[in-house]
Order: sequence, then structure tokens, then C-alpha cells
Amino acid sequence: MKTCYLIVLDSLGIGGATDAAAFGDEGSNTYKAIYPLVNAPCLHSLGLDNIDGLDFAVHEKNPLASYARLIECSRGKDTTTGHYEIAGLIVKESYPVYPDGFPRRIIEKLCSAWGVGGVLGNKAASGTEIIKELGKEHETTGLPIVYTSADSVLQIAASVDTFGLDRLYDYCKKARAIMCGEDSVGRIIARPFSKDASGNYYRTPDRRDYGLQPPAKTVLDALSEKGVEVVSVGKINDIFCGCGITRALPAHGNREVGERLTEYKPERDALVFANFVDFDMLYGHRNDVKGYADCLNAFDTVLQRLLNKIGDDDMLIITADHGCDPSTPSTDHSRENVPLLIYAKNKMSKNFGTMKGFYRIACLIADFFGIGYEVREVSALTKSE
Repeated sequence: MKTCYLIVLDSLGIGGATDAAAFGDEGSNTYKAIYPLVNAPCLHSLGLDNIDGLDFAVHEKNPLASYARLIECSRGKDTTTGHYEIAGLIVKESYPVYPDGFPRRIIEKLCSAWGVGGVLGNKAASGTEIIKELGKEHETTGLPIVYTSADSVLQIAASVDTFGLDRLYDYCKKARAIMCGEDSVGRIIARPFSKDASGNYYRTPDRRDYGLQPPAKTVLDALSEKGVEVVSVGKINDIFCGCGITRALPAHGNREVGERLTEYKPERDALVFANFVDFDMLYGHRNDVKGYADCLNAFDTVLQRLLNKIGDDDMLIITADHGCDPSTPSTDHSRENVPLLIYAKNKMSKNFGTMKGFYRIACLIADFFGIGYEVREVSALTKSE
């Protein structure tokens, strides 16, 4: 029995994307921004700081893992696109974005489906700032707060106290049915919030993502069809709409993801696929350099526990899906290359240099389990098989 642990450190980019300027991200480097505050001896020992292009980092003399710098082939810098390519789908046409808010035709469809006379917001905004701005009006009027970002998302914020969580989820499901075809945003995101004793609004941990079904089979499908257990931890199940997933372990935030990951005991060959979301959600988007670094330092302790359970026939892969440089004026994702660490007991470390394609991970996993899988180029608007 063998297990592959695939960990995505959500948004831990390492800079250097040659097309960053086309995305408005020239000079962005998430890891470099936090590096002075990083104390992650386990990641360092694996060889994270030895990766090509990290001229600011101190190299490990005898790294335990193989390592590489990966260049994204897909056209995007969002969660869905990054994860799809990791799983073997190169998205050549990006998902639609709405930097100026959603057009009237979409808002009218949403209002009709929800039975409301209008929405609040309808603009690109920070999730924490928009509930400060519109939280009181939302509670007074009962109208949902609709907003987006530089990514392909439609986000709906509502109070769990006055609006209700079930109602918010229902609105998201109806929005997902509307946002299809040319309007197929990568994700509909439920953003529940509440209010503390001082009247300050804060987001609750009941976020839920409503993605699109992958437009073609991923390596997850190929594995599950061959009898390999595919276990998702955290938001992975939402990103892939359950496709190819045989068991989903819900988790809110890095602490719970780490607990589920280290507690899980595979009973047959398994891919355990986890996303550590806090880097992006709590720190990258909020331009919190120290918080981001502290989050990576905390992950390092989880990593040590995970390494202790890696068996002789197992493999650990650590990577990221995009960047989110907390030191730049932007609060959005950044187009960056990502790290790749590959650890297996009793295997010699190797520097794979710079490699084109997050999809290399899908190929690595397919080879590890001895199954056939063909990487595909897809359009964001391609219908699922």
C-alpha cells in the first residue's frame, strides 16, 4: 500500500513569471516578501530555498527532497485554473472576470431567481472592507451583498444572524445555475459574516465554494477509476465539484486541514490532496506580510508531523497554485511561478531546475501509481464530459 500526499500552499508563489506584466503583476514575489520573517526549518531542510531564482535565500547544503520551479501554462492566476493544471488540465482560455461589476443582465437574472428587488455592492472589492461598508445596510434592507475581485468569482456576503446561512447557500446554488455558458465564472463563493459585541463585522468560517465541473477528466478521475482512493482535505472537493473524489474530509482553515491530514490513515493506495487556504484568504488578500510569514512558520510544524508518518513507499508533494504577494498595493492574486518539492524516503535529492507546466504534478502522480493519464488543453467554457 502506498500514499501520495499532495499539499497546495495556497498562493505561495516564488515570483519570476515572465508574463507577469501582462497580468499587472511585474515584480511580485510572495515568498521573497515574507522571507525575512520566515522560520521554517523543515521546509528549508527539504530544499525550498534551493529552488531556481531564489537568490535571496540561504541554500540547504544537503536537501532531503527533490525540487523545481514550475511555470504555469494556463491563462490565469486563480484558484480554479491553478488547481486544474496541477490535476492535468491546461486552461488556455481564461474564465470571465468582471472588474467593473456584473452587467445588468446578470444582476436581473440573480434578483429574479432570489425574489429580491436588488443587490448591494456589485463591484470589485475586498471581502472584509465591503462588509464594513455595507453590513448595516444589508441588515436593514435584507438585500444580499454581491461583489467580485480580479479573479473569476461571484461572491455573495450575508449575515448569518439576520439573513441565515441556509438562505445564503441557496442563493449561491441559484447563482451557480445562472453563471454558465459565457458567464461561467470559476467559483461562486458564499461569504457569511456576523457582528461582535462592539458592532464590528467579521467573516465566519462557514464559507462555501461552488465551482464548475472540470471540463475534462483530471488525474483524480483516472486514479479513482483505477481503484485508488482520492481523499480531499479542505476546499479541494469544492474546487473539483467532487469529480474524482472518493472521500472528502471537510476542514475550515489551516489548523483543521493540518489535523485532518495528519490524522487520516489510508486503508489502500491513496492520493491525499489538501489545500492550506489561510495563506491566501487571511494574509495575502489582506496585505499582511507578518501574518503570512507566521502562517508558513506554523505550517512547518504540521509538515514535521506529516514527515513522521511518511512510509517507505509513500511520496509527499508540496506546491502552490498562484501567488498573492502581501507586500504590493494590490490585494489580488499575482501571476507567479510556484515551488515544487518532492520527498520520498531513501531517494536522492535532485534539482529539476525550471520546468514548464504545473501539470507536471499530474504526470508525477500518475507515474507513482502506475496508471495512464494524458494531460489535456481545455477552454474554460468547454462542456464537461
